[in-house]
Amino acid sequence: MTFRESHIVLAVALMSNACVPPSAEPQHVTVTKTAEIEIAATVSREDRYPRQEVVLPNGVHGMPDIVYATRPGYRPLTLDLYLPPHGTTQPATGYPLVVHIHGGEQVQGDMRHLGAFVDFPGVLSMLAAKGYVVASIDYRLSGEARFPAQTQDVSTAIRWLRANASTYSIDAARVVVWGESAGAHLAALTAVSCNSERLEPAPLDEPSASACVAGAVVWFGFYDLRSIRGQARRAKAMSRDDRNAPEWKLLGCSADDCPPEEIADASPVSYVDPSDPPMLLITGDQDTVVPHQQTLELANRLEGADVPHKLLVLPGVNHGLIGATQQQTRDANIKALDATFEFIDRTIGVK
Repeated sequence: MTFRESHIVLAVALMSNACVPPSAEPQHVTVTKTAEIEIAATVSREDRYPRQEVVLPNGVHGMPDIVYATRPGYRPLTLDLYLPPHGTTQPATGYPLVVHIHGGEQVQGDMRHLGAFVDFPGVLSMLAAKGYVVASIDYRLSGEARFPAQTQDVSTAIRWLRANASTYSIDAARVVVWGESAGAHLAALTAVSCNSERLEPAPLDEPSASACVAGAVVWFGFYDLRSIRGQARRAKAMSRDDRNAPEWKLLGCSADDCPPEEIADASPVSYVDPSDPPMLLITGDQDTVVPHQQTLELANRLEGADVPHKLLVLPGVNHGLIGATQQQTRDANIKALDATFEFIDRTIGVK
């Protein structure tokens, strides 16, 4: 079945001091019993805020805004979790895991949106209904932290999910990442830089589980910051001569003054080797935000390293797979989604 057929307190009131006569003795109100307060041996970072499990389409159970990491000086990093419906036959090793990484030029975006999809949580719930655990994650944007903070956050999320595999019935050996635009950049980096010391998170409070993955799906991303400026000029795409281009905001320097090694470190093509997992690459050939040559370049690099991959270039559509008409946009996005789900099934398949 393709997606052409689918659609998707406690409140305590305290009297003000103005109500107490000046001569009255202070009133001490005990609001709880001491025995009900649990005290840890040291500073506690455990998030005990009550989780409200929600039921999504197809009987999928959602757990929103789970904190997977806290960084000193930054907002808590969260993810939404989509769990297969109750009654789904669970594999002996657990459900395979799909980690979605949102786009937004790494200056905006969030874990509940992808391009033209009106109800993206509904899309993710359809994937979960097939027998996957799906995690859609937030990460620090370029206005909050410079590279490689973003890819370190993705690695931390994967490590956290693996460390909690038994809690959520996850098969830690079967993990695929899926991202679009800036999220595709991070997904590609995650796939090809397994255990790279250059991109590893700081060891402080990081789960010890691996961040390596079994496959990656990347939609219209950027993969070589060394060549993107010239490609953008030729394609008349968003200028990378502008110091405010998203990639340079990410690095905190431009093509003219970034050290070459920093540009290479942020480019997924720098890490490609024969040990990399299979990848699905999707782009539109009229992309005026990220030249589609970036996707062709990554495909050529994977080909040269004999890495299994599939390239899907959709004609006549721009960034976000947006076409000249709503029907063209719909057709392109449905085709990309069908290819994505087919790749996930084939790579970490529900067994």
